[in-house]
Amino acid sequence: MNADIEKVFALADASVRRFAPEKLHWSWGQALYLYALARIDGERGTETYTDYLRRFYGHHIQKGYRLCSSDTSAPALGALYLAQKTGEQRYRDVAEAAKHYYGTAPRVLADMPNHLGSAIEGRFYPKSVWVDSIMMYGVFTNWLAHITGDEALRDFAARQPANFARYLQDGETGLFYHSYWAKAKTHYPREPIFWGRGNGWVMAAVPLLMEYLPEEKQPEVKAFFTRLAAALLPYQRADGYFETVFNRPGKTYKESSATMLIAAGWFYGYRTGLLGEKYYDAAKRAFSAVAGDLQTKDGLLSMPYISGPTSALPGIPYFTYKHTPRGNDRHYGLAAAFFAALEYLRCEEAA
Repeated sequence: MNADIEKVFALADASVRRFAPEKLHWSWGQALYLYALARIDGERGTETYTDYLRRFYGHHIQKGYRLCSSDTSAPALGALYLAQKTGEQRYRDVAEAAKHYYGTAPRVLADMPNHLGSAIEGRFYPKSVWVDSIMMYGVFTNWLAHITGDEALRDFAARQPANFARYLQDGETGLFYHSYWAKAKTHYPREPIFWGRGNGWVMAAVPLLMEYLPEEKQPEVKAFFTRLAAALLPYQRADGYFETVFNRPGKTYKESSATMLIAAGWFYGYRTGLLGEKYYDAAKRAFSAVAGDLQTKDGLLSMPYISGPTSALPGIPYFTYKHTPRGNDRHYGLAAAFFAALEYLRCEEAA
């Protein structure tokens, strides 16, 4: 294992010392962080983080939780992992609650629920699907359908990746827009402004989806994935990073979560033969750039340059992207680094 991968796994150890699981919110960023920790254990055959996940879910199950949007349903990922690992019904109940939500949530576009669901913020934003949701529910529903054999869920889940590509992938560039507004029948932003982390979610979600996606659906997913992978390549900066709006180089700022998510996808593509050597080299440069920038903060490793939660606000999407502040150790940014480290490790082990 090379030093950069070891450093990112050390970051995972540092993060669980930094954040008490009982203090983590029931939301998407924390959910992906927990799921990434679970995958580290699952793929490395360890139980380093199992108790950490149990403490998080135990706290929220006792306190009470609400699943009312893609973001608040994302914690079902870690719960499903624990249900499979421990067999405990309380974790399976969380997964079943998420399944119920996706089975009953009103569709706003084709087979797709409103990203913001019935959450308060959904009252102020147009009914829409967001690129984030390919990670938030696309991975979970395909995984649960694979486990249970539920045909209705399988049909719903298997259609989702192509739906995201149909409505959010730009026909000219192959890049993904942030959202699609159902009533207006258009992508948003309406201009060709492409958010880095949104495209990163697609790149990192596809490797996770492909483990569970029915074989007959895989060719269409591989097609939009390889197209996106190629479209992203010219936008990598000389220092290995991507910017938060990567198709306006030099106008925004370097952003570490997008960079790691894209690296994860490139590593996967190279390992599976979908992408060539130049993508592997680009992925290593991206990974090394972020790993090399890890800091020591309060005596623990820390990941900088992670942009805050980002929305394509009506009327001012570019302004919002450009001025969303960055910070250290935002949970979804850590998850991005862990996903990339696992894919990089797989490449090394396959060599």
